[in-house]
Amino acid sequence: MRVLISFAALRACTSTGGCAVMAVGAAAGVGMAAVQDRTAGQVMDDGHTYGDVKGRLMAADADGFRDTHVEVYDENLLLSGAVPDEQHHQAALMIARTFPAVHNIYDELVIGERTTLGNAVGDELIGAQIRTRLLASPRVRAVNVNLEVFHGNVYLMGSARNDDELHAAAEIASTVGGVRRVVSFMQVIQVRQPNYYAAT
Repeated sequence: MRVLISFAALRACTSTGGCAVMAVGAAAGVGMAAVQDRTAGQVMDDGHTYGDVKGRLMAADADGFRDTHVEVYDENLLLSGAVPDEQHHQAALMIARTFPAVHNIYDELVIGERTTLGNAVGDELIGAQIRTRLLASPRVRAVNVNLEVFHGNVYLMGSARNDDELHAAAEIASTVGGVRRVVSFMQVIQVRQPNYYAAT
C-alpha cells in the first residue's frame, strides 16, 4: 500500500526554510546569462525557484515525485512528467503555488505513467537530437530554449526574438523520430538594442 503524503510534511515544506534548498546548477546559470537574452539576476532567480520547488517535492515524497519534472524560465514554472495519483498531483500544484515570484504555472503532469529504463533512454536520445538540431539551425538561438521530454512528449520553454523563431523551434522538435507531440510555452520577447552616442 502506498504511503499517503503527510499534510504536516507539506506544510513544513511550504514554509520558509522548511526544506533544504537545492542549488544545483545555479553557478552555471550565471555563466549562461552571458549568452542568453536574460540578465544574470533573472537566471539566478529562476535557478533558486527551481531548486526550492524540486527540493520541496523530494522532501514531501521522493519516490512519489521521482518522475516529476520541474522547469523554470522567466518566472514561469512548468510541471511535467508523472505522479502516481491525484493526491500527488494536487500536492505538486500546492507546492508550486507557494512561490509569489512565479507568474504562471503550466500543469502538464499525467497520472500513473511511471518511467521505465527504456522510456528514460528513449527520452534522453530524443532530447539530445533536438538540442543538436536547434544548435545547428540558423533560425533559432538555441541557448534561449529549454526543453523537457517525457515519454516522447516534448515541452519547450524559453524565449524567441520573433514569431518565425518561435515556430521554427517547435517545428525542429517535431521532426525528431519518437516525438509524440510538442508543447511550446516559449514567448516572443523584445530584445533591447544598444544606444549609440557620438563623442563630444
